[in-house]
Amino acid sequence: MRHFTPRQLKQYLDQGGDPLLLDVREPWEFQVCALDDVRLIPMGQIPAAAASLDREREIVVICHHGIRSRQVAYCLESMGFANMINLSGGVDAWAREVDPHMQTY
Repeated sequence: MRHFTPRQLKQYLDQGGDPLLLDVREPWEFQVCALDDVRLIPMGQIPAAAASLDREREIVVICHHGIRSRQVAYCLESMGFANMINLSGGVDAWAREVDPHMQTY
């Protein structure tokens, strides 16, 4: 698993990187704030939804502070997903470092 800071992810996306952005927060959290072009699958639904994900595609896992996303990335790696990236600091750090207009909670 790799770890990106929010600035590293922003730069990667700006340079044409095309990973799946996978948000594993709860729907109420997602409604408060989210990155663009993100797929929401709450953490508790990951085991059942894993079959719908491309095992070969790069996946950036996102949560509030980077803890749940790291756990989900480890879980997906154990299921055979090879290209996992954890967003260190989560959407909270994204709001502080990349998008100061993003609502926080």
